This record gives sequence, structure tokens and C-alpha cells, in this order.
Amino acid sequence: MAAETVFGKIVAGEIPADIVAETERILAFRDIAPQAAVHLVVIPKTAEYANVTELAAGDPELLAELVAVAKRLAEQYANGEYRLIFNNGASAGQTVFHAHAHVLAGGLEERSLVGS
Repeated sequence: MAAETVFGKIVAGEIPADIVAETERILAFRDIAPQAAVHLVVIPKTAEYANVTELAAGDPELLAELVAVAKRLAEQYANGEYRLIFNNGASAGQTVFHAHAHVLAGGLEERSLVGS
């Protein structure tokens, strides 16, 4: 069983969050420390997968659903233009070890991603 995380506590209703979307298997909410005008976090409700690599290997359909929810949110909040970011591992910036994606949009004009 995966270790309990802040995201698991949000899914369980133990920690409040500003929920923007929910399906049977996916939950999306506003990030508490936004890095852009739009910064949403999209997670599977299961804590079985610590990162996107585990999610892709263990349940590709769930990963596809997560990406589809992210796309719908970007259409709703950002005219369909967005960055979808998965941090995979501590050295890559992952701080919560529950698979999740960040949807970022707006306020990114000054940030240059050379070669991205």
C-alpha cells in the first residue's frame, strides 16, 4: 500500500481543496502555491501509483483519463493553451509521491524554455 500523502488526504476529504473537476477516478483542484495564473493539479483518486511512470505502466487507461481531464480543464480555464507537467522523482521536483499532473497556463510569457 502506498504511503499516505497530502493528496490522499484531499481525496479522503480530510484536507480541504478548491475542487475544479471530479470523475469517478480523477480529482482536480487549484494548487495552493500557484506558479502561473492558472495552476491546477490533476490526480488519480487511487494512491497506488507514486509517479507518472508507475501510473503509465500500471493503468494506462487511468493516465489517459487524467490527461483528458487536464485537457478539458485547459479548455475551460485557459482557452485550450496550457503546459502539462509531470515531475517524476525528487531530483526532478516531485514533492508529493502520489501520481499527479500540473496544468499551467497564463503568466508564462516571460519564461523561456529553450529546447523544450
